[in-house]
Amino acid sequence: MILEQKLKGKEDIKDLMQKKDSFRAFPLAAITGHSLLKLSLLLAAVDPSLGGVIIAGGRGTGKSVLARGLHSLIPPIEIIDNELMLEKFIDNKSSFRPISRNLDPTKPEEWDKNINQLLAKTIGIDYLNQIESIPSKVVQAPFIQVPIGITEDRLVGSIDVSASLNTGEQVFQPGVLAEAHRGVLYVDDINLLDDGIVNLILEATGREQNNIERDGLSLSHPCRSLLIATYNPEEGALRDHVLDRFAIVLSANQSIDNDQRVEITKSVLSHAENNIKFSEKWSEESDNLSTQLILARQWLKDVKITKEQITYLVNEALRGGVEGHRSELFAVKVAKANAALRGDENVNSDDLKVAVRLVILPRATQIPPQDDDIQPPPPEDQSPPPPQSNNEDSEPESNENQDNQEEEQENSDEEEDSTPDIPEEFILDPESCMVDPDLLLFSSAKSKAGNSGSRSVILSQSRGRYVRPLIPRGKVKRIAVDATLRAAAPYQKSRRLKNPNKTIIIEENDFRAKLLQKKAGALVIFLVDASGSMALNRMQSAKGAVIRLLTEAYENRDEVALIPFRGNQAEVLLPPTRSITAAKRRLETMPCGGGSPLAHGLTQSAKVAKNALSTGDIGQVIVVGITDGRGNVPLGTSLGQADVKENENENVNLKQEVLDIAAKYPMLGIKLLIIDTERKFIASGFGKELAEAAQGKYVQLPKANDKTIAAMALNAINEF
Repeated sequence: MILEQKLKGKEDIKDLMQKKDSFRAFPLAAITGHSLLKLSLLLAAVDPSLGGVIIAGGRGTGKSVLARGLHSLIPPIEIIDNELMLEKFIDNKSSFRPISRNLDPTKPEEWDKNINQLLAKTIGIDYLNQIESIPSKVVQAPFIQVPIGITEDRLVGSIDVSASLNTGEQVFQPGVLAEAHRGVLYVDDINLLDDGIVNLILEATGREQNNIERDGLSLSHPCRSLLIATYNPEEGALRDHVLDRFAIVLSANQSIDNDQRVEITKSVLSHAENNIKFSEKWSEESDNLSTQLILARQWLKDVKITKEQITYLVNEALRGGVEGHRSELFAVKVAKANAALRGDENVNSDDLKVAVRLVILPRATQIPPQDDDIQPPPPEDQSPPPPQSNNEDSEPESNENQDNQEEEQENSDEEEDSTPDIPEEFILDPESCMVDPDLLLFSSAKSKAGNSGSRSVILSQSRGRYVRPLIPRGKVKRIAVDATLRAAAPYQKSRRLKNPNKTIIIEENDFRAKLLQKKAGALVIFLVDASGSMALNRMQSAKGAVIRLLTEAYENRDEVALIPFRGNQAEVLLPPTRSITAAKRRLETMPCGGGSPLAHGLTQSAKVAKNALSTGDIGQVIVVGITDGRGNVPLGTSLGQADVKENENENVNLKQEVLDIAAKYPMLGIKLLIIDTERKFIASGFGKELAEAAQGKYVQLPKANDKTIAAMALNAINEF
């Protein structure tokens, strides 16, 4: 109401909403299908503190269109007009730098100290009692998209170098989080962002406040924004922690028929041809949604939810095996927002069903048992039936009772038309727990996480993407110019007094180095026992596993190597490579038979792994040993040294030699996976001892094929 009163005489809400650039977003009302997603976005817009929305889906499913379509419905906001106040504050305009953005003139509690000082000088000390005189203006709610390559400085804010150089003081430059205050913070491809950046976004939006503790700064500003994120599951999984922090997680993949696809195509072409005319065609529906959104925000603070209704939501979460308490907290907010969107001050059963459908059901990890003791609360108090009388004298009263019963039935029919406060049954039905195809289950997201693989990240000071600055130790390889200038900016005034001929003075203590980050793949070294009668089968399985892994190596930056050991030595038959052509050419010929120099094979694998790790392109090395662990050739023989003297304890010495080499693997950062292909009744059990010595894993697969070995190697990459 306050906003509408101040808009009178200036600009009408409808005119302001239509006052856009030449390009207009695709109207949310014109989007075909996606009913659940559109409802979820509207609920999040009613209550931005709800927890945000994640839209998952494949390429071209309209994820970004949905987010931008919602922004066109969000009502304008009233902010403090800093430029108008600066016209009155003529002393030193360059010294004024507001910490926050889009401040609400009716909420003094969120103003920063710079705004308070400016208002005290322009209006007077009692400016809090003269809020109406504070210069303000009405603008469209911001829509800020977080770039994939954003740095921590740009996100949370940092020192303004140019202003600090001029004033000689630390001047804060707000970041993206400040610009998105009271608007939409849109994160596209959130699964491709750095984990640290995602954590900062979740922390700031969850607290509704951004705390800056960096570069000698210690300050905070409000950050109440509607968080909308999208990602494509095919391009990488999203951490379970991130999924749980969002209130609603839905999929944009929908099943549509030919007519709907034709309608979508015609709408997109019409919008591309003339977006203004297309938006005017849907203006009535958009205006209705916008008005409904404005009123729902006003009604939200008056919506009430009972204890019994909260109990129902908690019981649903328990029946579904949902972890943590966020589900019921988010569900309560969703139910209240849905009631406000309907224009009601009380939550009813329909609101609870929407909350369970959008929040609890996607998080469910189990189907409730049929003999569940938890029963939903009754929809309403039922009075016991009146006692029946057997006396004959009561016959005249029977007609009256019949009349009363008829009246009660009529009243009950009217009450049945109204929606009860609590659903009569739980939505999570053990007999038929059907999941809407639009819902993205957390459990399915977890199961897909292993397919993409967990790839490590390498931090260095020579190559990679610039992540953040750091104080150097020793020689600086790459100077972080921005951080160096920020560190030197506050001292320029005093330094210029000593050296007036220099504009910018940088001292040794000001230098900051760049901390660089790049994705690193894994190196899988297949160490194959090519001796014995089963050597041919083992080698063929290993060859097939190499080719299978190389088909996925390009996307994950993985490399594969193959080292067979036979006779007296182990040979690097296939050096680390990602080339399928080179692998096939080198794997054409493969000799088998002879002794089993396991010790030399482990040594050769360690050398290859060490060289790969030193390049900086490999994050982890996994040696997959396809062997029973029994070696019969000493390392000295393989290296061409003097023959080992035969004695009674020769087998014991060979065994200990192999264990000693394997024990050095953890210190070198090498993981060992032993796949024992011997049958259980003839296996010696030494393969398990070998894996334990290297702190690795042991698997017995007598009938291992190329598919199984490749799957075991991929699981090892994800689990180690």
